[in-house]
Amino acid sequence: MRMRWRDLLFAHWPVDVDILRPLLPPALEIDTFDGRAFVGVVPFGMEDTAPRGLPGVTYLSVFPEVNLRTYVRIGDVGGVWFFSLDAGRRLAVEGARLGFHLPYFHARMAIEHDGDWIRYRSERHDRRGRPARLDVRYRPSGPVRPAEPGSLDAFLTDRLRLFAVDGRGGLTTTTIDHAAWPLRPAEAEFAVETLSAAQGIELTGPPVHLAFADRLDVVAWWPRHVSARGDRKPRAITRSRSIARSGGVATPGAMRRPR
Repeated sequence: MRMRWRDLLFAHWPVDVDILRPLLPPALEIDTFDGRAFVGVVPFGMEDTAPRGLPGVTYLSVFPEVNLRTYVRIGDVGGVWFFSLDAGRRLAVEGARLGFHLPYFHARMAIEHDGDWIRYRSERHDRRGRPARLDVRYRPSGPVRPAEPGSLDAFLTDRLRLFAVDGRGGLTTTTIDHAAWPLRPAEAEFAVETLSAAQGIELTGPPVHLAFADRLDVVAWWPRHVSARGDRKPRAITRSRSIARSGGVATPGAMRRPR
């Protein structure tokens, strides 16, 4: 699958590891930075969502999305765990649930632009999840500043793998590929945020980390099962050199499937 992420905000809060542990599969370790776990609220606009090699259909491939996430690992392989993903296109929600085993929910969503400010609103309308809302204004507040290796920015954003659980309770892993994040500093004003409360997580105070990205082109491969016996643990992956040189634009010919 290919997709393009637009006007994306990273907002992160530190959360006690003991609060998150019961919410994750036992096979996953909670990844920490300086001893702290983090939960992120990440709203953005999705564009050009389609199988690789096929044209995107505007109605199906353009919609708002927001996810609630934390960071995990198996051994030395890190990735993302999504507590929830809300999207404004019902067909996309059902397709992602079926194809990627992700906890997507349908929501009524709107993105409005006022100068360089972006107002993002979401209200969940899906009986499979608890009610959840988001109302936030955000904007970039500086030029692109790539994440330094070993920094908090890199820890929170440089993730080329996600984990999920399928309908039978099996752990799956999906790899993605994209250029390095074109991160910019950001500011944000949260009027309402109940995505976290819907998962039993309390986010207190303002976020300790904010970052913005104008655009990122992404390719995702179909999920694979992770063996419970540990003989097929996911391998660490690195970003394609051809993608890293492309300035954020990933083309199908530039992609290599991670093993």
